[in-house]
Amino acid sequence: MPFARLATATTPTSHIGLGLAAVGRPGYINLGRDDDLGADRSVEALRTRTHDLLDAAYAQGVRYFDAARSYGRSEEFLADWLTKRPDADDVVIGSKWGYTYTADWSTDAEHHEIKEHSLAAYERQRAESDALLGDRLDLYQIHSVTPESPALTDKDLHGRLAEAAARGLTVGFSTSGPAQTDAIRAALAVTVDGEPLFRTVQSTYNALETSAESALAEAHDAGLTVIVKEGMANGRLAAAHAPDALRAVAEETGLACDAVALALVLRRPWADVVLSGAATTVQLASNLHAAVVDLDDDQLTRLAALPEDPHAYWERRARLAWH
Repeated sequence: MPFARLATATTPTSHIGLGLAAVGRPGYINLGRDDDLGADRSVEALRTRTHDLLDAAYAQGVRYFDAARSYGRSEEFLADWLTKRPDADDVVIGSKWGYTYTADWSTDAEHHEIKEHSLAAYERQRAESDALLGDRLDLYQIHSVTPESPALTDKDLHGRLAEAAARGLTVGFSTSGPAQTDAIRAALAVTVDGEPLFRTVQSTYNALETSAESALAEAHDAGLTVIVKEGMANGRLAAAHAPDALRAVAEETGLACDAVALALVLRRPWADVVLSGAATTVQLASNLHAAVVDLDDDQLTRLAALPEDPHAYWERRARLAWH
């Protein structure tokens, strides 16, 4: 693991991170968002909400925080919090480039984000991230790499990323879509001067979408830090929408569906950090219970029947409305 601060952490929540996709902008595709955020989604309301979540997460041992250029003002909110919390000098800060936020703080924009994996996009967004986070930025990831992404073949981009890595920035990538396995393996093969370029991978993995498991295990064995996103399947594994099997197991454990869903991911030996995408401090507290969930063999067998065909999973995700 390239982040010694995470590798040496020993709190029960040391393998849980906080992602800011749901609170850095007024619109997102998570189910139940209207109840989570309510009517006031002003910049200041979401700034306060983000800071409250960061305070609560830090107090409970979370040490990885994840933002992106396309998550509205997530980097700005995070930078403000870091300024207010000079004591939080042991956190790892990750962000992502490759999507531009285009919704102008609206929930009904025609396009909420535009993807571009060019060298020009990297240079522009790197400057924007640096202006906000400066030397607090530890990890910069290419956002949502797919097998056809030009970021996998652009040698000039690879060279620029390698230069950033030589200056101390960890370079990683995230993946999305039904071909995550192919994207991960292609990224693992990218080298600069004979050395692997990427040190981290962030992928979707949850009780419904497990198709990338073998590739993520390979990445972990190759020395990459594996970060898991969308462990709650954009709200599909929360109590209001959870499959019957997950509801039953949650009832048996005495904890909520979200804690069980995230615990299932935490059990994977290759999962170094599992992100909570909580939008409220109550959700965060429930998510963090994942660290103490104990599942027996019978419960694991029942939950193992939940995965969907990855193409069906991603088609359904693509139909989720922005709220």
